[in-house]
Amino acid sequence: MEAILKSNKLLNICYEIRGPIPERARQMEEDGHRIIKLNIGNLANFGFDAPEEVVQDVIRNLSNAAGYVDSKGLFQARKAVMHYTQQKNIKDVTVDDIYIGNGASELIVLSMQALLNNGDEVLVPAPDYPLWTAAVSLAGGKPRHYLCDEQNHWYPSIEDMRAKITDKTRAIVVINPNNPTGALYPDELLQQIVDLAREFGLIIYADEIYDKVLYDGVTHTSIASMADDVLFLTFNGLSKNYRACGYRAGWMIVSGDKKPAKDYIEGLNMLATMRLCANVPAQYAIQTALGGYQSIDDLVREGGRLAKQRDLAYEMLSQIPGVSVVKPKAALYMFPRLDPAIYPVSDDQQLMLELLTEEKVLLVQGTGFNWHQPDHFRVVFLPNLDDLTEAINRVARFLQNWRKRHSTGEFATK
Repeated sequence: MEAILKSNKLLNICYEIRGPIPERARQMEEDGHRIIKLNIGNLANFGFDAPEEVVQDVIRNLSNAAGYVDSKGLFQARKAVMHYTQQKNIKDVTVDDIYIGNGASELIVLSMQALLNNGDEVLVPAPDYPLWTAAVSLAGGKPRHYLCDEQNHWYPSIEDMRAKITDKTRAIVVINPNNPTGALYPDELLQQIVDLAREFGLIIYADEIYDKVLYDGVTHTSIASMADDVLFLTFNGLSKNYRACGYRAGWMIVSGDKKPAKDYIEGLNMLATMRLCANVPAQYAIQTALGGYQSIDDLVREGGRLAKQRDLAYEMLSQIPGVSVVKPKAALYMFPRLDPAIYPVSDDQQLMLELLTEEKVLLVQGTGFNWHQPDHFRVVFLPNLDDLTEAINRVARFLQNWRKRHSTGEFATK
C-alpha cells in the first residue's frame, strides 16, 4: 500500500506550542523525568482553579445540556456576552451578532474559512499567536507578517503594517493584550490601526482573550469600541480570564459596519450551522462568569500571585548575561531576546531541544511564533514562585554552558 500523505493544505502549517519538542518532553516524562513546562498557558496545571460558582453552574445544568442548542449558542450565554460588549463600549451589538464556539480557537479558524479565497492576504503580527498564521494558511490565504517593535514596547509598527498592504489584503489581525509579548496597546495606537483599516477597507480581527489579565493598574480598550464604520470581529472566552481552558467556551462578536458584510455573515452562519453547535455544558458557565465576582483581579493586583510571578520572572531573566526582556503589562507571557553577539544561534528549535535534554525545562522558540530571527523564546510565568525560580535558574545555567561551548570573548565564561 502506498504511503498515505497529509493534505497539501497542511504543508505550511506550524503550531510549535504543541509541536515536536513537547512530544519529546512527553517521551521523557514516560521515562521518569520531571519536566518543568513553561511552554503553554494551561492554568489548571499550575493550580489556578476556575471560579467555584462557574464550576457549580456547569454541574447544576448538566441535565439540561444533553441536546443541541442554537448553532450560534445558548441564548443566555450570548445575552451575557452582549452585556459585556456594552461594558466595553462596543456599540450596537445584538444577541444575533454573537457566536459561541469551542474556544475562541474554533471561531478564529471559522472566521478565516468564511472570508478567504486562495491568495487573499491577511496582516498578522510578528511575533504572533501561531494559530492566526495557521488559520489564514489553512483557509488558502497568505499571512503577511507586520513587525511588532521590541524597542517600542512591542507595539505594532504602523509604517510596516501600511507597507505590507496590497490589493489582495482583506484584514488586519490585532492581538491585544498580546501573546507572546505581554504588550498592551495604547488608545492612540489602536486608533491608528482603525484609521488604516478604514483607509483601505479592511476588516479588523481583534483577539482579546487576555483583556482582564492586566498588571500595574493598566486598563484595556477594545479596538471595536473606537469606530462604527469599520467591520470588527472580536474574540474572547473563558480560558484565561476565568482559568477554564478545558471548558472550551469562547465567543466571537461581529460589530461595526455590518451592512457591506451581509454575504460574509451568511458564510459565518453557514459554518456555525455545519458544526451544529458548540459544547453545551460550558455555555452555562458564561453568564455566571461574566456577571460574577472577577477573581482574576485578585491574581493580577500588586501582591497577587500572577503579579508576583511576573515580577520574579522579569527580574531573573533580566539578570542573565546577554538576555533582555520587555516587562509585560498583560497576559501570561514574556518574550526574552538572546543577544546574537553572545548567543550566535542558528536554529532556535535545536536550542530549545538542548535545553529540554540538559535541564528538563520546556520552552517554545521564538520562530514558533513566526518571529523572523532565531533570537527569542517565550516564557510562561504560571508556575509557583519556587518552581519558577528553579526553572529560570536552570535556563540560566544552560545558557552559561551554551556560551562556553559556542562563544568567545568576555561573555564566554560569565
